[in-house]
Amino acid sequence: MGSDQANEKAQGTGRRAILGAAVFGASGAVLGRPGVAEAAETRTAGRAGRGLKSLPVPTIIGHRGASGYRPEHTFGSYDLALDLGADVVEAGDLVPTKDGHLVCRHEPEIGGTTDVASHPEFADRKTTKLLDGVATTGWFTEDFTLAELKTLRAVERIPANRPHNTLYNGRWEIPTFEEVLKWQDEQTRKRGRQVWIYPETKHPTYFRGLGLGLEERVAKLLRKYGKDGRNSPVILQSFEPTSIQKLNQLVDNPLVVLLSSADSRPYDFVEAGDPRTVADLITPKGLREIAGYAQGIGPTLDLVIPKNADGTLAKPTTLVSDAHRVGLILHPYTMRNENPFLPAEYRKGSAADAYGDSFGAFKTYFATGIDGVFTDNADTAVLARADFQAN
Repeated sequence: MGSDQANEKAQGTGRRAILGAAVFGASGAVLGRPGVAEAAETRTAGRAGRGLKSLPVPTIIGHRGASGYRPEHTFGSYDLALDLGADVVEAGDLVPTKDGHLVCRHEPEIGGTTDVASHPEFADRKTTKLLDGVATTGWFTEDFTLAELKTLRAVERIPANRPHNTLYNGRWEIPTFEEVLKWQDEQTRKRGRQVWIYPETKHPTYFRGLGLGLEERVAKLLRKYGKDGRNSPVILQSFEPTSIQKLNQLVDNPLVVLLSSADSRPYDFVEAGDPRTVADLITPKGLREIAGYAQGIGPTLDLVIPKNADGTLAKPTTLVSDAHRVGLILHPYTMRNENPFLPAEYRKGSAADAYGDSFGAFKTYFATGIDGVFTDNADTAVLARADFQAN
């Protein structure tokens, strides 16, 4: 182990101890009650303490807000996630503007999530770029100033699955991360409980190459608003382990490494010539290394329970127990109600916008011992958690 890794491991030790309390001392989680409102009332009842251990287990994380019902990464989506009972809101996926501001978009390419294509004044901004090695055509946040982006409005990203969400196209603008931090404080006061957020650094290696490093900008804003401590209600995540390592040097927030399919390679590994894949990172050795600088992992659901060739669920892996053994929490992604996103045995019919048996799927995933889940449908998740805890 190099000296940098050793320093990171030493700095992570204290936070792992705190995390252990979250993983193994979560007996005060919400008791099963039948309604969303009742569940919200009991979420934090009897749970003392601060930081991650104040969250119920399993934690319900509003994926890009309530994106099952509103265009993602808008204040309309974030507000609704809280209304529906989410414990944490993923606000948001952070990408930079040309003038260095951080904004919340699923990807830097915004052709699918905004009305930019209908703005003739920006027609000449459409271009093709290599984004993490993949040729991508569209409009990119780094080619717009914040003032220009604020003239755009959000639209539904997957209208084939969510045609009803298109009703809200054009209603909300693109939020900045600074606006989200202010919104968090406002909502905490308004709702009388601490509101948590879960932002992600998107494509950090790509943006670092453009001179638009994300981690320093995130840390600066967290320090400005006094949210850079170990008990701060801001969990930071990234698919690039080196981004989390950088954040570990800059702030003391809870940190989570996101993990895609087992055969994939984080793009920072690709750029550095590191041959390891996600499969290497989820071995006991890989998980111990992650535990040296992070407090959790965010695996795809397929890493928790793989799928058979026919799309049905196979036998769960040992990832949950392996991660818990080294003090890491697991917040897998993403549970959605619509048929195409559910395991085959939980689908009802074949309509792309129809709901399947998502309650059954939630029960199966909760039974693995995961500590939380990202979901587009927080209300469904809250009810599913209540059902699970009542049995």
